[in-house]
Amino acid sequence: MTTTTGARTAGRAARPARAALPRPYLLWLAGAQAGALGDAALAFALGWAAAAHGGGAAGLVLTAITVSRTALVLVGGAVADRLGARRVMLAGDAVMLVATLLLAAVAGGWGTPLGLLVAAAVVVGVVDAFYLPASGSMPRRLVDTGQLPRALALRQAGGQLAALLGAPLGGALVALGGLPGAALLDAASFAVVLLVLLRVPVRRDAAGDAAGVAAVDVAGARTPERPERPGLLREAAAGVRSAVRDRLLRAALLLTGAAAGALLPVVALLAPLLARTYGWGAGAAGLVAGGQGAGVLVVAGLLSWRGPGTGAGSGAGAGSRAGVGAAAGLCVASAGIALLAWAPGPAAAVAGGVVTGAGSGLFACRIGPLLLGAAPDDQLSRVQALLTLVQSAALVLSTGALGLLADAVGPRTPTALCALATGATGLAALASRVLRRA
Repeated sequence: MTTTTGARTAGRAARPARAALPRPYLLWLAGAQAGALGDAALAFALGWAAAAHGGGAAGLVLTAITVSRTALVLVGGAVADRLGARRVMLAGDAVMLVATLLLAAVAGGWGTPLGLLVAAAVVVGVVDAFYLPASGSMPRRLVDTGQLPRALALRQAGGQLAALLGAPLGGALVALGGLPGAALLDAASFAVVLLVLLRVPVRRDAAGDAAGVAAVDVAGARTPERPERPGLLREAAAGVRSAVRDRLLRAALLLTGAAAGALLPVVALLAPLLARTYGWGAGAAGLVAGGQGAGVLVVAGLLSWRGPGTGAGSGAGAGSRAGVGAAAGLCVASAGIALLAWAPGPAAAVAGGVVTGAGSGLFACRIGPLLLGAAPDDQLSRVQALLTLVQSAALVLSTGALGLLADAVGPRTPTALCALATGATGLAALASRVLRRA
């Protein structure tokens, strides 16, 4: 008995303690999630105001955000790598603080004409194009490589919580104060993020922090350190070429694009169509979306607490777990989508949403550290920009095709095809040697 107890005690002592995430990262993450909550509330308010002008107007507002963001995101990544992620984020928060205050003032005085909503959407999309690549690179700049899985899982959980709370909060604000109320809340969130960013010390932001710094030679004379740099478009293209040539980045980006095209339209597009077609009601569609969000939140929270396991972030083992874990997440999500496709009623559909969310959460929490960890130090934001572009392009293409197919044959068939595509993508990831071994 003594020997057994001693062995257990020794085993517990031999396990390395899980290091806490760095305080600067937690501080930045808290500010970022406050900003995400304000953004989600404003997005709901913009959509609600646009819907008053008709479905075409609402689609126009959403398209204005997507198109402006997609068109500029590669340049935004190059700017963040050149000037520094924090500088770009500070500029973006300042612009959005002013823009949301102006939106609140104009909407409060003149109402919500369609032109105002489209202009606000364009501003949001343009700022996102520069902000998202910079923000996406921050975990790598603030935490050690071995802590990336937990750091990104915690960010995923926080982002999902903000998304779940944002729409109800936006609805309450619209009911109380209309679009101006939601805009004022978003302005307050940008002010919070600005204050947080000014306090957070950012490591590995040398591209921006070193700009304009002079070097001192042996004789004491000061000589300019910054060499002549190519244009932003060339730097953006160089980031794309670098990612395409890297086998791991190329495979992970292709996998993420395929997963986005098959996964993301399910809850946003196909679940409401299923609910309308089979008379489940709007409440059931909302519960499916909520179940999906809850599944993501639970898995991301669990992974942020437990971490990736022993040996995380070291050698091929951690990479193998990341690739295999991402593939397993897609296979789980495939089962959830299949359950949603053939659900006989709302209860089974909600269960399908929960399983889909759990699988997609596992995929996101595994593929994120793999992508960010494999990115070159001087191209962190450009890789994040390319990731945004790949996801957006896949989503736009698949959403249109799935919508047309649903009109032709009903929503069950495209939902089942999404289940097959998601499962096939997971199996392809398992078959990829570079993803298995990283």
